Amino acid sequence: MKNFTRITFDPEVMGGKPCIRGLRITVGTIVGLVAAGHSGADILRAYPYLEEEDVREALSYAAWRVEEIELPLVGG
Repeated sequence: MKNFTRITFDPEVMGGKPCIRGLRITVGTIVGLVAAGHSGADILRAYPYLEEEDVREALSYAAWRVEEIELPLVGG
C-alpha cells in the first residue's frame, strides 16, 4: 500500500471507513464534494479543521484505491 500519512482507519470512527487524520470526515465525503463541483477552497471553508493537504491526499488515496487490483488467494 502506498504511504498515506493523513488517511486513517479506525473501527470506532465512521465504521472503519478511510478518514482524514482520525476526524469524522471520510475520503468518500471529500471525493463526493469534488465530484459535485466544489473546489478545494469550498471544502476548506465548509470544514475549517481540514488542511489543503488533506484534500489532496484524499483524492490521491481514492485514485490509488480505484487502481488497486484484488487477486483471489490460490490454495494448494
